[in-house]
Amino acid sequence: MADNLSEALKKLKLASADSATDSVESCLDCLLKALAHNNANASEKVQEMGVLSLLPTLLAPQSSCTPKVANIIAEVAKNEFMRSPCVEAGLIPPLVQLLHSKDQEVLLQTGRALGNICYDSHSLQAQLINMGVIPTLVKLLGLHSDNTALTEMCLIAFGNLAELESSKEQFASTNIAEELVRLFQKQAEHEKKEMIFEVLAPLAENDVIKLQLVEAGLVECLLDVVTHTVNGDRDEDVAQLKTASDLMVLLLLGDESMQKLFDAGKGSVFERVLSWVPSHNHQLQLAGALAIANFARNDGNCIQMVESGIVQKLLELLDRHVEEGNVTVQHAALSALRNLAIPVVNKAKMLSAGVSDTVLKFLPSEMPPVQFKLLGTLRMLIDTQADAADQLGTNSKLVERLVEWCEAKDHAGVMGESNRLLSALIRHSKSKDVVKTVIQGAGVKHLVVMAMSEHMIMQNEALVALGLIAGLDLVGAEKDFVGAGLVQVLHKLLSDERTAPEIKYNSMILICAVMGSEPLHKEVQGLAFIDVVSKLRSHENKTVSHQASLTEQRLTAQS
Repeated sequence: MADNLSEALKKLKLASADSATDSVESCLDCLLKALAHNNANASEKVQEMGVLSLLPTLLAPQSSCTPKVANIIAEVAKNEFMRSPCVEAGLIPPLVQLLHSKDQEVLLQTGRALGNICYDSHSLQAQLINMGVIPTLVKLLGLHSDNTALTEMCLIAFGNLAELESSKEQFASTNIAEELVRLFQKQAEHEKKEMIFEVLAPLAENDVIKLQLVEAGLVECLLDVVTHTVNGDRDEDVAQLKTASDLMVLLLLGDESMQKLFDAGKGSVFERVLSWVPSHNHQLQLAGALAIANFARNDGNCIQMVESGIVQKLLELLDRHVEEGNVTVQHAALSALRNLAIPVVNKAKMLSAGVSDTVLKFLPSEMPPVQFKLLGTLRMLIDTQADAADQLGTNSKLVERLVEWCEAKDHAGVMGESNRLLSALIRHSKSKDVVKTVIQGAGVKHLVVMAMSEHMIMQNEALVALGLIAGLDLVGAEKDFVGAGLVQVLHKLLSDERTAPEIKYNSMILICAVMGSEPLHKEVQGLAFIDVVSKLRSHENKTVSHQASLTEQRLTAQS
């Protein structure tokens, strides 16, 4: 075989020089046979004898040899060691040109050859994108959608190219959305649908393409898949159900595509997706809850959804998962409730629907994602709602758990949200009983630490809560304030030039508030606060400079 191959390759070199088509054809046949027998060996031989450099001239659009030459390139490029030599031999430009051919066999082999040469190489794939292959391939898909092999070749190419960010803009300027949806509607086989799904998922990450897919009718296809697979127990049904419902949620991440499907709360798609929440299928429950969380991205939608009774459905779903304990469903349903609770008009309605009671059932959860969403939901609900803040703030079990989570060093998100909720309970209730509960639960020290947060919003929330503690129960908090080094923290905040004006203002308010305590007053005198404060009288911010004058008077009067 090896000798025949060497002979054939020698002949090929001579014949290609003379343009003797017949003898070239027979040499190519011999080479294809050798590649089929032992690809790696035959490819090495091709490389050794310098045959690759002959191939660009043999890739002439009119030549009858072209499909075989492209097939040979596709075969040798299956070997990683042959890919760079193929590029160096200048094979990419003539192959790209051949994508304009009318011959389906030429197109198929050309697509395979380019795919194999550029396999796993982002830089070569980017080169193809710059050479304009995307619009060409999309056009091919439209022209040859009846040719299964060619269609698959296009889909594989799209799947590879769609991973590159630079491809998305080019895809968005073609009619890829219509072509893929049309192709999807024609498919009956699971494998074919999966292939199309694999292209749709990366493309749907782009907001422009999301909208194009919605307008091309992809959503109806996805809802169809869900209907046909929801009661199926074959693996492929389960897989398709997951892919279709995940893709549906992905389409809702785009603002325009989401609003189009919401359709003022009357959209049939919106209604169908809602019907997933009470389903018995965990995958659909998850997708339904995530969809609601995505629809709940602006106040108008949130208000409408709460009026339509969605909250009840989510609470029933959560109730089913207190025992069943599917963490992803818990997380998704809590995310939806958190978003719905953002508009002020929704808070009281949601509280009277019993949202906080249901959410508290997940207090024992050991899963940080669930803890994080639970905290966020409660924080949104009590914002401006004094009674609810009072009720939750005097719940010693909740306060104990918050204090425990304030120490969750491994989970910064949970730690931050716990601190913020602790502060919010005090700020929104302004209640002495809540302050007492927080002091008894050992929460004060965490609020002092929070005052040094790198996030200004959290610093501010902490200082306002500490001010209320000092105002409502200074005697009860005195020991904790001393133990946590509150006065030292305030000194640091006021001395640091980088501290924001509102933080300085609230720090001075707090200094005045703690002066009524003897041990804290002593600490204030010991740190010579009067020097720091008098410097702030010339602060460019009028509110700060005015407060500095008042604070200085107070410190002088009590020194």
